[in-house]
Amino acid sequence: MIPAPPDSFLIRCPKLGHQIYFSYCEREGGSFPCPKALDCWHGIFSVEEYFRERYEQEVFEGIFFAKPKPKLLTLVELIEKAKERIKK
Repeated sequence: MIPAPPDSFLIRCPKLGHQIYFSYCEREGGSFPCPKALDCWHGIFSVEEYFRERYEQEVFEGIFFAKPKPKLLTLVELIEKAKERIKK
């Protein structure tokens, strides 16, 4: 099995704009990795092989090759969540 980089190794996250560990990328989506992890870590270690060893093909493709939601839809969802929090 391909080992993950140690938590002493940091890279800059283009989403967050600061340094992060691979362990964050592994669980950025809750129980799934960040969909950008393959792009960010490919020059550091065999990240694609690492995740292919850990996820079935269908799950792997769903994480890394699914089309993202349109930005407008994401924005509307965030507004709705904020409205719900304000009501509570």
